[in-house]
Amino acid sequence: MNLSELLQQPGLGVMATAAPDGSVNTAVYARPHVIDETTLVWGMTDGRTFRNIARNPHASFLFKAGTPGFSGVRLALELIRTEEEGEMLAHIKENADTLVGPGTGNAVTHAAWFRVVEVRPLI
Repeated sequence: MNLSELLQQPGLGVMATAAPDGSVNTAVYARPHVIDETTLVWGMTDGRTFRNIARNPHASFLFKAGTPGFSGVRLALELIRTEEEGEMLAHIKENADTLVGPGTGNAVTHAAWFRVVEVRPLI
């Protein structure tokens, strides 16, 4: 399965994280920036998802392509690093402004880099 091709398609993404006490959070997330088949980057705000990965580096991402049927993927992820400035974050902010609406990028304060630990089909 080619992640770069799959994640270029329109669709719905859901990020799941857990706090150190085990409480789980899920959030709708945009498609990631694909660096290569094992490295993905998401823009994040200072919300619960970011707070969870800052203390527990493991996350899951489910992507359902916007086509009929069940085309998609489930990814197990491990946080590599976060960036609070730089080229990638600027690019993510610009994309948010373009795709979601002017000013949206202002809420994005982190670029979170993840290693893909496992790739599984959607069903």
